[in-house]
Amino acid sequence: MSNRRGLLIILSSPSGAGKSTLAKRLRAWDPTICFSVSATTRKPRPGEEDGKDYHFSTVEDFKSAVKEGEMLEHAFVFGNFYGSPKGPVKAAIDAGQDVLFDIDWQGAQQIRNSDLGQHTLSIFLLPPSIHELKRRLESRGQDDAETIDRRMQKSWDEISHWGSYDHVLVNDDLDATEEALKTIISAIRLRRIQQPQLVDHVRTLQAEFEEMS
Repeated sequence: MSNRRGLLIILSSPSGAGKSTLAKRLRAWDPTICFSVSATTRKPRPGEEDGKDYHFSTVEDFKSAVKEGEMLEHAFVFGNFYGSPKGPVKAAIDAGQDVLFDIDWQGAQQIRNSDLGQHTLSIFLLPPSIHELKRRLESRGQDDAETIDRRMQKSWDEISHWGSYDHVLVNDDLDATEEALKTIISAIRLRRIQQPQLVDHVRTLQAEFEEMS
């Protein structure tokens, strides 16, 4: 086991609030941070690799994994199941590697309530305004007007759960938000529960103290 236990870093926001950009910046800052690879029952798309893009699964195997408690979180979205396998995440954090989750508030809640919840760091990103959120979605040029409207309608449902997160940042300046994220992660990495080696160190100090007595 590593001297430091890894974190389950949950990053949530409405679409267009800068989550994907900031996740990439965090990986550039610390390449040891890895993305959680989700499991899904949907069919692979051209170019997607099993184990890299997703863990592709049958419905039967996915349901069995949920029943056996092998999923940290799961959801049924647009006719397919999606979830985060527990095994690879536990192995990563035991090795001192942080795992980054790009999930919504429901997935975040499931992870916080799991047996790995004590190692969770949840962060929610708020846009500076709803008008700016819509402008960002339009400027990406990835979606048509109908899709943008759907994303905007969903955005308030996401924002309404901001109070359940450990930290909340208003992303009105990308560089400043990035620095805030780095500060938060650096601090939480020093949390007592993330440092299992402290128990042995304190025992050593106690033994030394008793020898001097």
